[in-house]
Amino acid sequence: MTYSLTRKLAAPALLLFCAAASNASAATVTIKGPTALALAAVVAPHSSLPAYDKRIMARLFGGDSVFLIATKARFSVTADSILCRTSNVDIAARSCELTFKVRKKTIRGREANELYATAATAGVVAEGAAGSNIAGFSKLNCTIDAKEIRQKAGGGAQCSFETGK
Repeated sequence: MTYSLTRKLAAPALLLFCAAASNASAATVTIKGPTALALAAVVAPHSSLPAYDKRIMARLFGGDSVFLIATKARFSVTADSILCRTSNVDIAARSCELTFKVRKKTIRGREANELYATAATAGVVAEGAAGSNIAGFSKLNCTIDAKEIRQKAGGGAQCSFETGK
């Protein structure tokens, strides 16, 4: 009797486990406010944004919102995927690979550490394996509205991205 009860319960349990695993595989995260501004700011210098938008992004993140804004005060910072690695063994090793539509860029050292830490603040959880920490996310899309940030009311930056695979 125990054998047949176990067989009857095994199939539904396996089905529920597989359904839970597929639902947890990719989660879309949306962040707003200062964390979104920080994430956009550390990705922007490496993105394909025009130089003028990169300068606006740097000034906004640096706390300088008192400057003339051209008619295009709204722009997007995007990346197809970002994968950062640090090591528990080689404590000086830090790198991030940023993948954009037309190119890849690898950053190391301080810049990689800034991106890794900002991603962690935004909710990207690192996984460890054999002395390394790996944090990755994909489909980053940040919308920056410089005029709204200039109002100093807490708005003007929003990012969405997917975690997991």
